[in-house]
Amino acid sequence: MMSSTNTAVLITGGAGFIGSNLCEYFLEKGYRVTCLDNFATGHRYNIEPFLANKNFKLIEGDIRDLNTCNAAVAGVDYVLHQAALGSVPRSINDPITSNDVNVGGFLNMLVASRDAGVKRFIYAASSSTYGDSESLPKVEEVIGKPLSPYAITKYVNELYADIFAKTYGLETIGLRYFNVFGRRQDPNGAYAAVIPKFVMQFMQHESPVINGDGNYSRDFTYIDNVIQMNELAMTTQNPSAINTVYNTAFGDRTTLNDMVNFLKLFLSEFDAEIANVAVVHGPNRIGDIPHSLASIEKAQRLLNYHPKFSFQQGLKAAVAWYWDNLKKE
Repeated sequence: MMSSTNTAVLITGGAGFIGSNLCEYFLEKGYRVTCLDNFATGHRYNIEPFLANKNFKLIEGDIRDLNTCNAAVAGVDYVLHQAALGSVPRSINDPITSNDVNVGGFLNMLVASRDAGVKRFIYAASSSTYGDSESLPKVEEVIGKPLSPYAITKYVNELYADIFAKTYGLETIGLRYFNVFGRRQDPNGAYAAVIPKFVMQFMQHESPVINGDGNYSRDFTYIDNVIQMNELAMTTQNPSAINTVYNTAFGDRTTLNDMVNFLKLFLSEFDAEIANVAVVHGPNRIGDIPHSLASIEKAQRLLNYHPKFSFQQGLKAAVAWYWDNLKKE
């Protein structure tokens, strides 16, 4: 295992949900951490506690600007690239901006990392890359056609990373995130993820709306498992483990109906009335896949990945965090 002392890590999108959790973790482990963020979807309050840390540096800037990317990677050993415009619906509403950020910005970061001699480039890939493939569980080598502009952008990331590894010798590892949830995930806005959004609605005794009949299932993945995968990807010395992609998940699936029932159960420990809040069902959402379940065998075999948090364990921890941090309006 590498020494964290004097090891410099750049986390793009470091003020976002996943990025800020990565910043916190690697600062605690003694790394020098640079956060690059334009605050389009990230929040200053996510990184506020780190600003006084001598090992933390904030660069406010946009990955669509190559000069900014070059400045951010200067003196950096590892890049954890989280910056992106997430959300399938957002990409359907505005495919051009999603492409500019997720493809153009990604390419800028690859070029800057190559030119700066970065040791390894680890990036947030996406389970959306599996597209219309119906096989379950999802294995890394079997994908379908993308079902949204967002999914296309994340697949293009993988293609570019592969070319940069083969053509320029830049070590790359892609992590296909599966429905990540946990502390600091934003419950507000049109593109809020389902778990924090539902938590906020339940806390306000509002009925959440499930898209479809609730039998769609997801491999919900707690944030600490994602941090674990990023660290393994960054520190692995196994030559067979680099220049490839990995599912980043728990390896189990939960229906939306079951997820809501667990949410009500855990939240009603804080407020008994939540157990009585009704759930509403709406139409299915365009671009949604019915079922998502990751095989984590490849990550287990090559990275020695053994996720620490099951869905229920993670959800219980997330609910407790939201209860402490979301103020009732």
